[in-house]
Parts: sequence; structure tokens; C-alpha cells
Amino acid sequence: MAYILNIETATKNCSVAIAKDGEVLICKEIAEEGYSHAERLHVFIEESLQAVGIEYNDLTAVAISQGPGSYTGLRIGVSAAKGLCYALSIPLIAVDTLESLAAQADVKDGVVIPMIDARRMEVYSAVFSSEGSMMRNVLAEVITEESFSDIKEKIYFVGDCNEKCKTVLIAENFTFLDAVKYPSAREMAKISQEKFINNETVDVAYFEPFYLKDFMITAPKKK
Repeated sequence: MAYILNIETATKNCSVAIAKDGEVLICKEIAEEGYSHAERLHVFIEESLQAVGIEYNDLTAVAISQGPGSYTGLRIGVSAAKGLCYALSIPLIAVDTLESLAAQADVKDGVVIPMIDARRMEVYSAVFSSEGSMMRNVLAEVITEESFSDIKEKIYFVGDCNEKCKTVLIAENFTFLDAVKYPSAREMAKISQEKFINNETVDVAYFEPFYLKDFMITAPKKK
């Protein structure tokens, strides 16, 4: 029996789910413009454990959404996950953020392209089959009218970039699933359970989020 705590903080959605053998027992999440992860995350974890009726020591592993996504959000989630794994001496599992986002698309044909906003017309994206297997690795790319024109199958777009991308992605085989906006810890559960069974864990000491792009700190403009 495996209790896995799943943590998703790569976007505006602060999300926590506890799963037992891959089945979600509870999921608490909120998406706010102000990125309230630092205030919400540990509260959500505590409330979720209490609701399920287990304690920290009952956890078998912690799964963290590894990115790409918000630098600050990823740091908060990874720091919390590492702290729990160190304190409880349990393994850390890393789940690709775009994979769990794509898993929310309930489609039977074509391909799924999850996209996370990377400012302006740039996005973090990948390509998955309707069955969930990755067909193209994660990229940071600028969206133009020619984007994804090499894919002739039906394409389903999910993520928080739909509104800005609709103005340029207008091919007949493009469909936007607006109901799927942010990655959630709920969809991490089956992925993390499979990784746990296959012993696909990461080194707690050396694991770093997948930022994809370097984090840039710019000096303020001179007056």
C-alpha cells in the first residue's frame, strides 16, 4: 500500500493531492493571479492529511511537478517536497508538468499539445499522443502561424496559452480545450504511482526543477 503526496506548483495553480495506490483520495487546489503558493501549499498539505485520516509518517513518497513553469512556483514546491522527503526519509518522484497537463485531455484521436505561458508569444510545449505517450520533447518556442503545421492529425491544445494562441493558430485541425487550463496534482497520481512501482525516483539532494530557460534577473531601469 502506497500513500503518495503529489504537489503541483509550476503555474498559478497551487495543487495538492494524496493518492493511495494511484487512486486520488483528496485534491485541494486554487489558482490565483497573485501566486499564493507560499501561503497555501503547507496549509493544503496539512488539511489533506487530516481529511484522509493519515499522518506525515504514513506517506510512502512525495511526487513533485518538475516543470517547466514559473521559477518561483517551482522553487516553492520543490523546497517543500525536498524538506518532507529529508524529514521522513522517503523517496522523491519527479513528474513532467506538461505530461500531467496533457493527461487532463479526454480525447480518443489526434494529438494533445499542452502549453504553459512563457511570456509574450513564447510557450513551453510538448506533443503527446491521445494515449498519453510523448511524441516530441519539451521546447520553449515562439508561436507563429506556422507552428505545428507539420502535424496533419487533429490537434487538441490545453493550457493557459489558449486565448493568446487562438489569434495565430487557426488551422482547421486545431481544437482548443479551454476547460483544461492549469496542471493539477490530481493527474499526477497515476504517473507518480507508476514511477514509484518502477523505482523511478530522483536524488533528493541534487534534484533541481526543469526551468527550461535560464532565470534572468534584470537591473531596474535608470530614471
